[in-house]
Amino acid sequence: MALTVAQVLPALEVGGVERGTLEIASGLIKAGHRSIVISEGGRLVDRLVSKGSQHINWPIGKKSLLTFLLAKKLRNLLIKESVDILHVRSRMPAWVCYLALKGMKKHQRPKFICTVHGPYSVNAYSKIMTKGDDVIVISQFIKDYVLNNYKGVDEDKLTIIHRGIDAEEFPFDYVPDDNWKKDWAINHSDLKNKFVITLPARITRWKGQEDFLLIVDALKQSGLPVHGLIAGGPHAKRIKFLESLKRQVTEFNLENDISFIGHRDDLKEIMAISDLVLSLAKEPEAFGRTALESLSLGTPVVAYDHGGASEVLKSLFPSGLTPPNDIAAASAKILSLHKTSSTISKDNPFTRQAMIAKTIGLYEKNIAKKQP
Repeated sequence: MALTVAQVLPALEVGGVERGTLEIASGLIKAGHRSIVISEGGRLVDRLVSKGSQHINWPIGKKSLLTFLLAKKLRNLLIKESVDILHVRSRMPAWVCYLALKGMKKHQRPKFICTVHGPYSVNAYSKIMTKGDDVIVISQFIKDYVLNNYKGVDEDKLTIIHRGIDAEEFPFDYVPDDNWKKDWAINHSDLKNKFVITLPARITRWKGQEDFLLIVDALKQSGLPVHGLIAGGPHAKRIKFLESLKRQVTEFNLENDISFIGHRDDLKEIMAISDLVLSLAKEPEAFGRTALESLSLGTPVVAYDHGGASEVLKSLFPSGLTPPNDIAAASAKILSLHKTSSTISKDNPFTRQAMIAKTIGLYEKNIAKKQP
């Protein structure tokens, strides 16, 4: 049975939520289903439409009372397009969807799926994300967070579907092409004969750049010929934090041991040539995608043992886990991995294909329950 699925999110700019939306949309089309996406648009719309989905441009994520007026418009659209599954990925759109469904006759009403993408603030506004007929949580950490913070949620309607990567895009033991390696060697000649560790994360305090500087300093003091790469750019509101990081580099006398290389489109290549990648988020993250990408490439990861990154490493590289926010332990872990080789599992359960199959399977299960 061909399904009509409408996914709803604020916009289609760059990000994990947006990427997941496009991946599910593409999977639906390949499986012979119909895909509609409702958002305020963005740079990914052309890519979405080129793969066969329909895009409807509404400001459905705008935090304004006027946004609720879209509920009637959405209700009419759901009826007109005979939508089977309404899948929402953000709180404000979820409220609009909830109100639209409330005014529909039972036989017209699509099944309502919500995905909880992160540890939202605990309040009535956020609890709307638990109101779906089924609720997708993207990690065990998020499942536990929902159950511990939102009273009355039925655990049976929570389904863990981890985010995933394409193994062909991140092949094990990947080697960048010769032209890239040549350009890299010319532009980063100071890395020759160095033990290169990389922190791929946007510049913001909770991503752990300050811890990274302390770790590089500790490794240097121990005699390791280390060089740290901070790969990520700052939001306009984080420029002052970037400046403070650069001051700390000077204070620690690490000018020759740390490079700020900004936002990169070649992060896969950088992680592949790194000796080690770090995941140092100060607070648990919903899913450790960067850690997963690095391990998929065959590059070891040292990660704080919490959140989604912990789940990824427990499956693929448990020896890389270290206590959260413990500089000494993280430094000791890196020194240990430098001296002894550890095996990264190639049996990766966190694939894009698995995510798409499980999501479409959940859609089909809901439709089967709906039918008399």
